[in-house]
Amino acid sequence: MFEMIPFTRSRGVDLYRPFRDLEELERSLFANAGTSAFRTDIRDAGDAYVLESDLPGMKKEDIHIDIDGDRLSISAQRNASKEERDENSGYIRCERSFGSFSRSFDISGIRAEGITAAYEDGVLKLTLPKQTQAVPAARRLEIQ
Repeated sequence: MFEMIPFTRSRGVDLYRPFRDLEELERSLFANAGTSAFRTDIRDAGDAYVLESDLPGMKKEDIHIDIDGDRLSISAQRNASKEERDENSGYIRCERSFGSFSRSFDISGIRAEGITAAYEDGVLKLTLPKQTQAVPAARRLEIQ
């Protein structure tokens, strides 16, 4: 039963690597913070950008999209139920993360009023239409 608990394998040679060990310690401490739990892809679809964020296990009601000037913020919160964490729950190890996640994006050059959002199968999909650039009208200058 305990073979299901993850572990790290030794590389066979134990060298004193203080800086690498510190980097690994930092990664392990902050592994669930920031972008590690909130992956986002942005692609150019011609007249719009498509932003897709993985938010597995989130309910649509727990996801908030806010626009403030030229900043779009996506935040989501997943709460742990008290019944799941008691002594009678039967968990040997619980690795699913609970907490709040947030990302902000610069949307200068985007028509904010045309942004649409959809959430399906744990993926949030935003369509961000590009602003149309006004093409200057052709004109002739008079020589003075």
